[in-house]
Amino acid sequence: MLDADIISLALASGRNLLFADEAGALLKAVGIPVAPCRIGAAEDEAVQAAKEIGFPVVLKVRSQAVVHKTDAGGVRLGLTDEGAVRFAYREIMDKARFLDRGARVTVQPMAPPGVELLVGMTIDPHFGRVVAFGLGGIFVEVLDDIAFRQVPLLAEDAIDMINSIKGSIILKGYRRAAPVDITALMEIILRVSRLAEEEPRIKEIDLNPVFAYPQGALAVDPRIII
Repeated sequence: MLDADIISLALASGRNLLFADEAGALLKAVGIPVAPCRIGAAEDEAVQAAKEIGFPVVLKVRSQAVVHKTDAGGVRLGLTDEGAVRFAYREIMDKARFLDRGARVTVQPMAPPGVELLVGMTIDPHFGRVVAFGLGGIFVEVLDDIAFRQVPLLAEDAIDMINSIKGSIILKGYRRAAPVDITALMEIILRVSRLAEEEPRIKEIDLNPVFAYPQGALAVDPRIII
């Protein structure tokens, strides 16, 4: 069951971009594995969240005034202890408070490295809602190797998307690398399609990266526009 209040509250506050924790809650509601995301409204809260999640962690600014977090200096990666979290929190908030007095941080675990993929949904002027799949990270712009299918999707559609990209050779194991979990990727694609069907107020979903592993996959830093 989707928590429609997340979207309603965001719209009521004048936002059309969900915070990472809000987007994560919607994804989890349809069974998409997503990295845990805790809010730190104060320095001690951020430290406590990091201890409970487990080091190393990532801190990111949570503010409607900061859309491009990395460009604004609002991201700190690979924080391995309490001191690093406190220093990162102060650095991020010193900049963010000038733009937004209500700014906070989110605390997430550092995801293990995997094959970076993109799964998303957008609205095409001719075909309506379409789901996208391809290699993620820097490969999105460099290779432009993305498959699209119209919502709703069936399992065979998702598998066809995975097999149709040129980079599928990487997913199946390349130069002694272990193949990734194709079933887990198929499930994420299908559940993005389901989310797009169930919540018409969602205009765009961007899961980049999705880390694919030999067992399972994980969405990191989801972006949802409403």
